[in-house]
Amino acid sequence: MEKAIFYKKEENFVKCFACNHKCSISEGKKGFCGVRKNIDGDLFLLTYGKVSAEHIDPIEKKPLYHFLPGSFSYSIGGFGCNFLCPWCQNFEISQCKKSFCVKKRKPEEIVKSALEYSCPSISYTYNEPSIWAEFVYDISKLAKKNNLKNVWVTNGYFSEEVLNFFMKEKLIDAMNIDLKAFKKETYEKYCGANLKKILNSIKKAHKKKIHIEITSLIIPNLNDSEKELKEMAKFIFSLDKRGEVPWHISRFFPMYKFCDEKYFITPLEKLKKAEDIGKNEGLKYIYLGNV
Repeated sequence: MEKAIFYKKEENFVKCFACNHKCSISEGKKGFCGVRKNIDGDLFLLTYGKVSAEHIDPIEKKPLYHFLPGSFSYSIGGFGCNFLCPWCQNFEISQCKKSFCVKKRKPEEIVKSALEYSCPSISYTYNEPSIWAEFVYDISKLAKKNNLKNVWVTNGYFSEEVLNFFMKEKLIDAMNIDLKAFKKETYEKYCGANLKKILNSIKKAHKKKIHIEITSLIIPNLNDSEKELKEMAKFIFSLDKRGEVPWHISRFFPMYKFCDEKYFITPLEKLKKAEDIGKNEGLKYIYLGNV
């Protein structure tokens, strides 16, 4: 447990601003993510130093295809999430109500391991980095001192305050950001989030010269209409007008709460159709995932 950075005290609660939920948290209660708690009028990160997963991954697995290609990234994950996605592939750690601990790790240990295994980057992944931003920040500072890059694999719901805080020291080098849908109703119903805030976060991260790649998991009958795919592609193209922001189109497999007969594996022809739509909208770099 560690005292949080990203909050301010109000009269009868604390206001967390790690992510765009901006939770107002009463005494003894936790925020939406379940890992940030008001204790005696201060906000604490309950999962500081608790690592749920730790692996050496190809950078392409993040997926990042245009950032340090061919390298390995030292990848770590925490617990909890600020989304409720019923198709989450990491639901065991993102949606757990109580944080267990696979490993207790200090920032120095994470950086030392990355260096020992000749990984030029550290990736904060498997669950949303912004909700454990204090731990991420301490690792990131030390990583930079050792000439390592920092990578966020994120749902894009980080707050502008957190983004600015990290980028004062240029502590985020690359992001893969999920763009899960292009309907506000989908985000509200399934994720408990606001699409407009995600789009704004993507734009702001790109303007700060962070290397950006976008991933969309294509789920049959949820976000796979030609109209919606076209709107996604148009938005990605609008980021630089050259079509050079990569778009990773991922195939859905039944997972978590999306496992009954209503949900089925995305047909390959649907992914190829999405690829064609993206190319027609001017995107130069489109990659099919989970195929």
